Amino acid sequence: MNSLFAYRDQWFGNIRGDVLAGLVVALALIPEAIAFSIIAGVDPKVGLFASFSIAVLTAFTGGRPGMISAATAATAVLMITLVKDHGLQYLLAATVVAGLLQIAAGCLRLGYLMRFVSRSVITGFVNALAILIFLAQLPELIGVPWLTYVMVAAGLAIIYLFPFLTKSIPSPLICILALTAVAIGFGLDVRIVGDMGELPSTLPVFLLPDLPLTFETLMIVLPYSAAVAAVGLLESLMTATIVDDLTDTPSNKNQECIGQGIANTATGFIGGMAGCAMIGQSMINVKSGGRGRLSTFCAGAFLLFMIVVLGDWVKQIPMAALVAIMIMVAIGTFSWSSIKNLKDHPRSSSVVMLATVACVVFTHNLAIGVLVGVLLSGIFFAWKISQIFRVTSTLSEDGTARRYVVEGQVFFASADAFTAAFDFKEALEKVTIDVSRAHIWDISSVAALDMIILKFRREGAEVEILGLNKASETIVDRLAIHDKPGALERLMGH
Repeated sequence: MNSLFAYRDQWFGNIRGDVLAGLVVALALIPEAIAFSIIAGVDPKVGLFASFSIAVLTAFTGGRPGMISAATAATAVLMITLVKDHGLQYLLAATVVAGLLQIAAGCLRLGYLMRFVSRSVITGFVNALAILIFLAQLPELIGVPWLTYVMVAAGLAIIYLFPFLTKSIPSPLICILALTAVAIGFGLDVRIVGDMGELPSTLPVFLLPDLPLTFETLMIVLPYSAAVAAVGLLESLMTATIVDDLTDTPSNKNQECIGQGIANTATGFIGGMAGCAMIGQSMINVKSGGRGRLSTFCAGAFLLFMIVVLGDWVKQIPMAALVAIMIMVAIGTFSWSSIKNLKDHPRSSSVVMLATVACVVFTHNLAIGVLVGVLLSGIFFAWKISQIFRVTSTLSEDGTARRYVVEGQVFFASADAFTAAFDFKEALEKVTIDVSRAHIWDISSVAALDMIILKFRREGAEVEILGLNKASETIVDRLAIHDKPGALERLMGH
Protein backbone atom coordinates (compact mmCIF):
# COMPACT_ATOMS: atom_id res chain seq x y z
CA MET A 1 0.00 0.00 0.00
CA ASN A 2 2.87 2.37 0.84
CA SER A 3 4.43 1.78 -2.58
CA LEU A 4 1.07 2.59 -4.22
CA PHE A 5 0.86 5.87 -2.32
CA ALA A 6 4.48 6.65 -3.23
CA TYR A 7 3.80 5.94 -6.91
CA ARG A 8 0.72 8.19 -6.83
CA ASP A 9 2.75 10.95 -5.20
CA GLN A 10 5.35 10.63 -7.96
CA TRP A 11 2.55 11.46 -10.40
CA PHE A 12 0.51 14.09 -8.60
CA GLY A 13 2.77 15.53 -5.92
CA ASN A 14 3.86 18.53 -8.05
CA ILE A 15 1.21 18.97 -10.74
CA ARG A 16 1.76 22.62 -11.63
CA GLY A 17 5.55 22.45 -11.65
CA ASP A 18 5.58 19.19 -13.63
CA VAL A 19 3.17 20.44 -16.33
CA LEU A 20 5.07 23.68 -16.91
CA ALA A 21 8.44 21.93 -16.90
CA GLY A 22 7.12 19.31 -19.33
CA LEU A 23 6.05 22.07 -21.72
CA VAL A 24 9.52 23.65 -21.68
CA VAL A 25 11.17 20.27 -22.27
CA ALA A 26 8.81 19.45 -25.14
CA LEU A 27 9.75 22.66 -26.95
CA ALA A 28 13.45 21.94 -26.47
CA LEU A 29 13.04 18.31 -27.62
CA ILE A 30 11.77 19.17 -31.10
CA PRO A 31 14.97 20.50 -32.73
CA GLU A 32 17.10 17.88 -30.97
CA ALA A 33 14.89 14.99 -32.11
CA ILE A 34 15.07 16.31 -35.68
CA ALA A 35 18.85 16.69 -35.45
CA PHE A 36 19.29 13.15 -34.10
CA SER A 37 17.16 11.79 -36.94
CA ILE A 38 19.42 13.53 -39.42
CA ILE A 39 22.47 12.02 -37.67
CA ALA A 40 21.01 8.52 -38.03
CA GLY A 41 20.11 9.19 -41.68
CA VAL A 42 16.32 8.84 -41.30
CA ASP A 43 13.23 11.04 -41.69
CA PRO A 44 12.71 13.59 -38.85
CA LYS A 45 9.45 11.91 -37.85
CA VAL A 46 11.42 8.83 -36.75
CA GLY A 47 13.17 10.81 -34.03
CA LEU A 48 10.10 12.86 -33.12
CA PHE A 49 7.83 9.84 -32.73
CA ALA A 50 10.57 8.09 -30.75
CA SER A 51 10.90 11.04 -28.36
CA PHE A 52 7.13 11.07 -27.79
CA SER A 53 6.88 7.32 -27.23
CA ILE A 54 9.95 6.90 -25.02
CA ALA A 55 9.07 9.88 -22.81
CA VAL A 56 5.48 8.77 -22.27
CA LEU A 57 6.33 5.12 -21.62
CA THR A 58 9.24 5.75 -19.25
CA ALA A 59 6.93 8.04 -17.27
CA PHE A 60 4.93 4.91 -16.40
CA THR A 61 7.60 2.23 -16.32
CA GLY A 62 10.87 3.99 -15.45
CA GLY A 63 12.61 3.96 -12.09
CA ARG A 64 13.63 7.64 -11.91
CA PRO A 65 10.75 10.17 -11.69
CA GLY A 66 11.51 13.51 -13.31
CA MET A 67 14.13 12.14 -15.71
CA ILE A 68 13.57 12.78 -19.42
CA SER A 69 14.18 10.00 -21.93
CA ALA A 70 13.87 10.39 -25.70
CA ALA A 71 15.80 9.93 -28.94
CA THR A 72 19.46 10.80 -28.33
CA ALA A 73 22.68 11.39 -30.22
CA ALA A 74 24.38 8.64 -28.19
CA THR A 75 22.13 5.98 -29.72
CA ALA A 76 21.65 7.69 -33.09
CA VAL A 77 25.35 7.54 -33.98
CA LEU A 78 25.35 3.78 -33.42
CA MET A 79 22.67 3.31 -36.07
CA ILE A 80 24.32 5.21 -38.94
CA THR A 81 26.00 2.21 -40.56
CA LEU A 82 22.94 -0.03 -40.10
CA VAL A 83 20.65 2.47 -41.83
CA LYS A 84 23.16 3.09 -44.60
CA ASP A 85 23.71 -0.63 -45.31
CA HIS A 86 20.24 -2.09 -44.66
CA GLY A 87 17.68 0.70 -44.36
CA LEU A 88 15.06 1.99 -41.93
CA GLN A 89 13.28 -1.33 -41.33
CA TYR A 90 16.42 -2.86 -39.85
CA LEU A 91 16.78 0.16 -37.56
CA LEU A 92 13.26 -0.47 -36.25
CA ALA A 93 14.07 -4.15 -35.68
CA ALA A 94 17.31 -3.24 -33.92
CA THR A 95 15.36 -0.87 -31.67
CA VAL A 96 12.97 -3.67 -30.65
CA VAL A 97 15.84 -6.10 -29.93
CA ALA A 98 17.75 -3.44 -27.98
CA GLY A 99 14.68 -2.93 -25.81
CA LEU A 100 14.39 -6.65 -25.12
CA LEU A 101 18.07 -6.77 -24.11
CA GLN A 102 17.51 -3.87 -21.72
CA ILE A 103 14.51 -5.61 -20.15
CA ALA A 104 16.70 -8.69 -19.65
CA ALA A 105 19.40 -6.52 -18.04
CA GLY A 106 16.85 -5.14 -15.59
CA CYS A 107 15.51 -8.60 -14.75
CA LEU A 108 19.10 -9.74 -14.13
CA ARG A 109 19.50 -6.73 -11.80
CA LEU A 110 22.46 -5.31 -13.69
CA GLY A 111 21.47 -1.85 -12.53
CA TYR A 112 23.44 -2.58 -9.37
CA LEU A 113 26.63 -2.32 -11.43
CA MET A 114 26.31 1.45 -11.02
CA ARG A 115 27.79 1.04 -7.52
CA PHE A 116 31.16 0.39 -9.24
CA VAL A 117 31.12 3.80 -10.94
CA SER A 118 33.13 6.17 -8.76
CA ARG A 119 32.24 9.78 -7.97
CA SER A 120 35.20 10.92 -10.08
CA VAL A 121 33.77 9.13 -13.14
CA ILE A 122 30.34 10.66 -12.57
CA THR A 123 31.85 14.14 -12.25
CA GLY A 124 33.85 13.59 -15.45
CA PHE A 125 30.72 12.32 -17.21
CA VAL A 126 28.76 15.42 -16.15
CA ASN A 127 31.52 17.82 -17.18
CA ALA A 128 32.00 16.11 -20.54
CA LEU A 129 28.28 16.24 -21.28
CA ALA A 130 28.21 19.94 -20.38
CA ILE A 131 31.02 20.55 -22.86
CA LEU A 132 29.30 18.48 -25.57
CA ILE A 133 26.01 20.30 -25.01
CA PHE A 134 27.77 23.64 -25.48
CA LEU A 135 29.73 22.45 -28.52
CA ALA A 136 26.49 21.22 -30.09
CA GLN A 137 25.24 24.82 -30.08
CA LEU A 138 28.20 26.19 -32.06
CA PRO A 139 26.71 25.43 -35.52
CA GLU A 140 23.87 27.78 -34.55
CA LEU A 141 26.37 30.49 -33.55
CA ILE A 142 28.85 30.38 -36.43
CA GLY A 143 28.22 32.15 -39.72
CA VAL A 144 24.86 33.54 -38.62
CA PRO A 145 23.41 37.10 -38.74
CA TRP A 146 24.39 39.39 -35.89
CA LEU A 147 20.77 39.41 -34.78
CA THR A 148 21.22 35.80 -33.66
CA TYR A 149 23.82 36.83 -31.09
CA VAL A 150 21.52 39.57 -29.80
CA MET A 151 18.67 37.07 -29.52
CA VAL A 152 20.82 34.52 -27.67
CA ALA A 153 22.10 37.19 -25.27
CA ALA A 154 18.54 38.40 -24.69
CA GLY A 155 17.42 34.82 -24.09
CA LEU A 156 20.16 34.24 -21.50
CA ALA A 157 19.24 37.54 -19.80
CA ILE A 158 15.60 36.42 -19.54
CA ILE A 159 16.57 32.98 -18.25
CA TYR A 160 18.80 34.31 -15.47
CA LEU A 161 16.97 37.56 -14.56
CA PHE A 162 13.29 36.59 -14.82
CA PRO A 163 13.43 34.42 -11.65
CA PHE A 164 14.13 37.62 -9.67
CA LEU A 165 10.63 38.79 -10.65
CA THR A 166 8.83 35.48 -10.10
CA LYS A 167 9.61 31.79 -10.01
CA SER A 168 6.03 30.71 -10.59
CA ILE A 169 6.67 30.33 -14.35
CA PRO A 170 9.88 28.67 -15.63
CA SER A 171 12.17 31.31 -17.13
CA PRO A 172 13.11 29.08 -20.12
CA LEU A 173 9.42 29.04 -21.13
CA ILE A 174 9.30 32.84 -20.94
CA CYS A 175 12.49 32.94 -23.04
CA ILE A 176 10.86 30.86 -25.79
CA LEU A 177 7.61 32.82 -25.79
CA ALA A 178 9.29 36.26 -25.67
CA LEU A 179 11.87 35.63 -28.40
CA THR A 180 9.28 33.95 -30.63
CA ALA A 181 6.96 36.95 -30.25
CA VAL A 182 9.79 39.37 -31.07
CA ALA A 183 10.95 37.35 -34.10
CA ILE A 184 7.41 37.11 -35.52
CA GLY A 185 6.40 40.66 -34.55
CA PHE A 186 9.43 42.32 -36.16
CA GLY A 187 9.84 39.79 -38.96
CA LEU A 188 13.42 39.08 -37.99
CA ASP A 189 15.50 37.02 -40.41
CA VAL A 190 16.81 34.38 -38.02
CA ARG A 191 17.02 30.60 -38.15
CA ILE A 192 13.86 28.90 -36.88
CA VAL A 193 12.82 25.37 -35.86
CA GLY A 194 11.12 24.89 -39.24
CA ASP A 195 14.52 25.17 -40.92
CA MET A 196 15.65 21.99 -39.14
CA GLY A 197 13.26 19.72 -41.06
CA GLU A 198 9.65 18.92 -41.83
CA LEU A 199 7.36 18.20 -38.87
CA PRO A 200 4.94 15.25 -39.19
CA SER A 201 1.24 16.08 -39.51
CA THR A 202 -0.22 12.69 -38.55
CA LEU A 203 -0.21 10.49 -35.46
CA PRO A 204 2.15 7.50 -35.28
CA VAL A 205 0.61 4.13 -36.15
CA PHE A 206 1.47 0.58 -35.10
CA LEU A 207 3.51 -1.33 -37.66
CA LEU A 208 5.72 -4.39 -37.80
CA PRO A 209 9.19 -3.95 -39.29
CA ASP A 210 9.03 -5.10 -42.91
CA LEU A 211 11.91 -7.57 -43.08
CA PRO A 212 12.41 -11.35 -43.13
CA LEU A 213 12.15 -12.97 -39.69
CA THR A 214 15.23 -15.14 -40.04
CA PHE A 215 18.34 -15.95 -38.03
CA GLU A 216 20.39 -14.00 -40.57
CA THR A 217 18.31 -10.89 -39.88
CA LEU A 218 18.90 -11.32 -36.14
CA MET A 219 22.65 -11.61 -36.70
CA ILE A 220 22.58 -8.36 -38.69
CA VAL A 221 20.76 -6.32 -36.05
CA LEU A 222 22.11 -7.97 -32.88
CA PRO A 223 25.53 -6.22 -32.77
CA TYR A 224 23.85 -2.82 -33.21
CA SER A 225 21.14 -3.70 -30.69
CA ALA A 226 23.70 -4.81 -28.10
CA ALA A 227 25.67 -1.57 -28.53
CA VAL A 228 22.53 0.57 -28.31
CA ALA A 229 21.28 -1.34 -25.25
CA ALA A 230 24.62 -0.97 -23.44
CA VAL A 231 25.16 2.72 -24.27
CA GLY A 232 21.52 3.54 -23.58
CA LEU A 233 21.55 1.90 -20.16
CA LEU A 234 24.90 3.41 -19.27
CA GLU A 235 23.76 6.95 -20.09
CA SER A 236 20.37 6.40 -18.45
CA LEU A 237 21.80 5.05 -15.20
CA MET A 238 24.41 7.79 -15.03
CA THR A 239 21.74 10.43 -15.64
CA ALA A 240 19.51 8.83 -13.00
CA THR A 241 22.35 9.10 -10.48
CA ILE A 242 22.80 12.78 -11.31
CA VAL A 243 19.07 13.50 -10.95
CA ASP A 244 19.15 11.58 -7.64
CA ASP A 245 21.77 14.04 -6.39
CA LEU A 246 19.95 17.11 -7.74
CA THR A 247 16.63 16.20 -6.16
CA ASP A 248 17.88 14.37 -3.04
CA THR A 249 15.61 11.44 -3.87
CA PRO A 250 16.43 7.81 -4.66
CA SER A 251 15.75 5.88 -7.86
CA ASN A 252 15.35 2.22 -8.76
CA LYS A 253 18.12 1.47 -11.24
CA ASN A 254 16.89 -2.01 -12.16
CA GLN A 255 13.38 -0.70 -12.77
CA GLU A 256 14.91 2.02 -14.96
CA CYS A 257 16.60 -0.67 -17.08
CA ILE A 258 13.25 -2.41 -17.54
CA GLY A 259 11.46 0.86 -18.24
CA GLN A 260 13.98 1.88 -20.91
CA GLY A 261 13.61 -1.56 -22.48
CA ILE A 262 9.81 -1.44 -22.59
CA ALA A 263 9.93 2.04 -24.11
CA ASN A 264 12.43 1.10 -26.82
CA THR A 265 10.64 -2.15 -27.67
CA ALA A 266 7.31 -0.38 -28.12
CA THR A 267 8.91 2.53 -29.99
CA GLY A 268 10.26 0.20 -32.67
CA PHE A 269 6.66 -0.80 -33.46
CA ILE A 270 5.50 2.77 -34.15
CA GLY A 271 8.33 3.69 -36.48
CA GLY A 272 10.66 5.26 -33.91
CA MET A 273 14.38 4.91 -33.25
CA ALA A 274 16.01 3.81 -29.98
CA GLY A 275 16.69 6.33 -27.26
CA CYS A 276 17.67 6.71 -23.63
CA ALA A 277 17.81 9.27 -20.84
CA MET A 278 18.95 12.77 -21.80
CA ILE A 279 20.97 14.63 -19.21
CA GLY A 280 20.45 18.00 -20.93
CA GLN A 281 16.68 17.71 -21.06
CA SER A 282 16.59 16.20 -17.58
CA MET A 283 18.51 19.23 -16.29
CA ILE A 284 16.04 21.55 -18.04
CA ASN A 285 13.19 19.63 -16.43
CA VAL A 286 14.64 19.77 -12.92
CA LYS A 287 15.68 23.43 -13.20
CA SER A 288 12.20 24.29 -14.52
CA GLY A 289 10.58 22.72 -11.47
CA GLY A 290 9.85 19.21 -12.77
CA ARG A 291 10.15 16.47 -10.17
CA GLY A 292 7.62 13.74 -10.87
CA ARG A 293 6.54 11.27 -13.52
CA LEU A 294 3.94 13.76 -14.76
CA SER A 295 6.69 16.06 -16.07
CA THR A 296 8.11 13.25 -18.23
CA PHE A 297 4.65 12.30 -19.47
CA CYS A 298 3.78 15.93 -20.27
CA ALA A 299 7.02 16.36 -22.18
CA GLY A 300 6.09 13.49 -24.50
CA ALA A 301 2.39 14.38 -24.74
CA PHE A 302 3.05 18.09 -25.41
CA LEU A 303 5.68 17.15 -27.98
CA LEU A 304 3.19 15.11 -30.01
CA PHE A 305 0.48 17.74 -29.63
CA MET A 306 2.75 20.54 -30.75
CA ILE A 307 4.19 18.82 -33.83
CA VAL A 308 0.82 17.46 -35.03
CA VAL A 309 -1.61 20.22 -34.00
CA LEU A 310 0.52 23.33 -33.48
CA GLY A 311 3.19 22.53 -36.01
CA ASP A 312 2.78 25.80 -37.92
CA TRP A 313 3.38 27.80 -34.75
CA VAL A 314 6.19 25.63 -33.42
CA LYS A 315 8.06 26.06 -36.70
CA GLN A 316 8.32 29.79 -35.93
CA ILE A 317 10.30 29.37 -32.71
CA PRO A 318 13.75 30.93 -33.26
CA MET A 319 16.64 28.56 -32.73
CA ALA A 320 18.32 31.34 -30.72
CA ALA A 321 15.81 30.76 -27.91
CA LEU A 322 16.60 27.07 -27.74
CA VAL A 323 20.34 27.74 -28.01
CA ALA A 324 20.09 30.09 -25.03
CA ILE A 325 18.33 27.37 -23.01
CA MET A 326 20.96 24.77 -23.91
CA ILE A 327 23.78 27.16 -23.00
CA MET A 328 22.07 27.64 -19.63
CA VAL A 329 21.92 23.86 -19.28
CA ALA A 330 25.62 23.50 -20.16
CA ILE A 331 26.60 26.13 -17.58
CA GLY A 332 24.37 24.58 -14.93
CA THR A 333 25.47 21.03 -15.69
CA PHE A 334 29.22 21.63 -15.47
CA SER A 335 30.65 20.97 -12.01
CA TRP A 336 32.64 24.17 -11.57
CA SER A 337 33.75 23.12 -8.10
CA SER A 338 35.61 20.19 -9.67
CA ILE A 339 38.15 22.64 -11.13
CA LYS A 340 38.86 24.13 -7.72
CA ASN A 341 39.03 20.65 -6.22
CA LEU A 342 41.78 19.52 -8.60
CA LYS A 343 44.43 20.80 -6.19
CA ASP A 344 42.74 19.36 -3.11
CA HIS A 345 41.49 15.94 -4.23
CA PRO A 346 43.83 12.93 -4.54
CA ARG A 347 45.78 12.98 -7.78
CA SER A 348 44.34 9.64 -8.86
CA SER A 349 40.76 10.96 -8.54
CA SER A 350 41.62 14.01 -10.62
CA VAL A 351 43.24 11.85 -13.29
CA VAL A 352 40.12 9.66 -13.48
CA MET A 353 37.86 12.71 -13.82
CA LEU A 354 40.01 14.38 -16.48
CA ALA A 355 40.47 11.14 -18.43
CA THR A 356 36.70 10.60 -18.49
CA VAL A 357 36.14 14.14 -19.76
CA ALA A 358 38.84 13.84 -22.42
CA CYS A 359 37.63 10.48 -23.75
CA VAL A 360 33.99 11.54 -23.95
CA VAL A 361 34.75 14.89 -25.59
CA PHE A 362 37.22 13.54 -28.15
CA THR A 363 35.27 10.40 -29.09
CA HIS A 364 31.75 11.79 -28.53
CA ASN A 365 31.09 8.32 -27.12
CA LEU A 366 29.83 8.29 -23.55
CA ALA A 367 30.39 4.57 -23.15
CA ILE A 368 34.10 4.78 -24.00
CA GLY A 369 34.67 7.66 -21.62
CA VAL A 370 32.88 6.03 -18.72
CA LEU A 371 34.53 2.65 -19.32
CA VAL A 372 37.97 4.31 -19.36
CA GLY A 373 37.11 6.10 -16.14
CA VAL A 374 35.90 2.91 -14.45
CA LEU A 375 39.00 1.03 -15.64
CA LEU A 376 41.34 3.71 -14.29
CA SER A 377 39.40 3.80 -11.01
CA GLY A 378 39.85 0.05 -10.68
CA ILE A 379 43.57 0.24 -11.47
CA PHE A 380 44.19 3.06 -8.99
CA PHE A 381 42.15 1.30 -6.31
CA ALA A 382 44.06 -1.94 -6.81
CA TRP A 383 47.36 -0.05 -6.63
CA LYS A 384 46.34 1.71 -3.39
CA ILE A 385 45.18 -1.51 -1.75
CA SER A 386 48.35 -3.29 -2.83
CA GLN A 387 50.39 -0.66 -0.94
CA ILE A 388 48.52 -1.38 2.31
CA PHE A 389 50.46 -4.61 2.69
CA ARG A 390 53.48 -5.77 4.64
CA VAL A 391 55.24 -8.89 5.85
CA THR A 392 57.27 -8.91 9.06
CA SER A 393 59.22 -11.79 10.58
CA THR A 394 60.95 -12.91 13.77
CA LEU A 395 63.64 -15.56 14.16
CA SER A 396 63.55 -18.08 16.98
CA GLU A 397 66.26 -17.93 19.67
CA ASP A 398 67.96 -21.06 18.37
CA GLY A 399 67.90 -19.73 14.80
CA THR A 400 66.13 -22.74 13.33
CA ALA A 401 62.62 -21.34 12.90
CA ARG A 402 61.19 -18.11 11.55
CA ARG A 403 57.66 -16.75 11.95
CA TYR A 404 56.31 -14.52 9.16
CA VAL A 405 53.28 -12.28 9.84
CA VAL A 406 51.37 -11.15 6.75
CA GLU A 407 49.14 -8.05 6.99
CA GLY A 408 46.88 -6.65 4.27
CA GLN A 409 45.22 -7.81 1.09
CA VAL A 410 46.93 -10.48 -0.98
CA PHE A 411 45.73 -10.42 -4.61
CA PHE A 412 47.10 -10.08 -8.12
CA ALA A 413 48.56 -6.59 -7.52
CA SER A 414 50.36 -7.54 -4.30
CA ALA A 415 51.24 -11.16 -5.11
CA ASP A 416 54.77 -10.33 -6.30
CA ALA A 417 55.50 -8.29 -3.16
CA PHE A 418 54.10 -11.18 -1.10
CA THR A 419 56.51 -13.65 -2.67
CA ALA A 420 59.49 -11.28 -2.51
CA ALA A 421 59.09 -10.81 1.26
CA PHE A 422 60.37 -14.32 2.02
CA ASP A 423 64.01 -15.43 2.19
CA PHE A 424 64.14 -18.94 0.73
CA LYS A 425 67.93 -19.31 1.09
CA GLU A 426 67.92 -19.02 4.87
CA ALA A 427 68.70 -22.39 6.51
CA LEU A 428 65.62 -23.11 8.57
CA GLU A 429 63.94 -26.17 9.96
CA LYS A 430 60.49 -24.66 10.33
CA VAL A 431 58.66 -21.70 8.80
CA THR A 432 55.37 -20.41 10.21
CA ILE A 433 53.28 -18.08 8.05
CA ASP A 434 50.63 -16.21 10.04
CA VAL A 435 47.91 -14.81 7.75
CA SER A 436 45.36 -13.98 10.45
CA ARG A 437 45.69 -10.28 9.55
CA ALA A 438 45.55 -10.89 5.81
CA HIS A 439 43.01 -11.96 3.20
CA ILE A 440 43.74 -14.12 0.18
CA TRP A 441 41.52 -13.04 -2.70
CA ASP A 442 42.25 -14.69 -6.02
CA ILE A 443 44.09 -17.33 -8.01
CA SER A 444 47.21 -15.13 -8.24
CA SER A 445 47.53 -14.94 -4.45
CA VAL A 446 46.87 -18.68 -4.07
CA ALA A 447 49.56 -19.41 -6.69
CA ALA A 448 51.96 -17.14 -4.79
CA LEU A 449 51.23 -19.00 -1.54
CA ASP A 450 51.80 -22.33 -3.33
CA MET A 451 55.15 -21.08 -4.63
CA ILE A 452 56.26 -19.88 -1.19
CA ILE A 453 55.36 -23.13 0.57
CA LEU A 454 56.91 -25.32 -2.11
CA LYS A 455 60.14 -23.31 -2.25
CA PHE A 456 60.60 -23.60 1.51
CA ARG A 457 59.90 -27.34 1.33
CA ARG A 458 62.41 -27.66 -1.47
CA GLU A 459 65.01 -26.17 0.89
CA GLY A 460 64.05 -28.74 3.53
CA ALA A 461 61.93 -26.57 5.84
CA GLU A 462 58.62 -27.57 7.40
CA VAL A 463 55.90 -24.97 6.58
CA GLU A 464 52.84 -24.20 8.71
CA ILE A 465 50.06 -21.81 7.69
CA LEU A 466 48.12 -20.17 10.53
CA GLY A 467 45.05 -17.93 10.73
CA LEU A 468 43.35 -18.42 7.38
CA ASN A 469 39.91 -16.82 7.62
CA LYS A 470 36.94 -18.75 6.30
CA ALA A 471 36.85 -17.09 2.86
CA SER A 472 40.61 -17.43 2.38
CA GLU A 473 40.53 -21.03 3.54
CA THR A 474 37.79 -21.82 1.03
CA ILE A 475 39.68 -20.47 -1.98
CA VAL A 476 42.97 -22.03 -0.84
CA ASP A 477 41.38 -25.44 -0.36
CA ARG A 478 39.81 -25.24 -3.80
CA LEU A 479 42.74 -23.90 -5.81
CA ALA A 480 45.99 -24.61 -3.96
CA ILE A 481 48.27 -27.44 -5.09
CA HIS A 482 51.03 -27.40 -2.46
CA ASP A 483 49.55 -30.38 -0.59
CA LYS A 484 48.71 -32.39 -3.69
CA PRO A 485 50.90 -35.31 -4.83
CA GLY A 486 53.71 -34.32 -7.14
CA ALA A 487 53.49 -30.59 -6.40
CA LEU A 488 57.13 -30.28 -5.33
CA GLU A 489 58.32 -32.31 -8.32
CA ARG A 490 56.41 -29.96 -10.63
CA LEU A 491 58.11 -26.96 -9.05
CA MET A 492 61.54 -28.60 -9.41
CA GLY A 493 60.78 -29.36 -13.02
CA HIS A 494 59.59 -25.83 -13.62
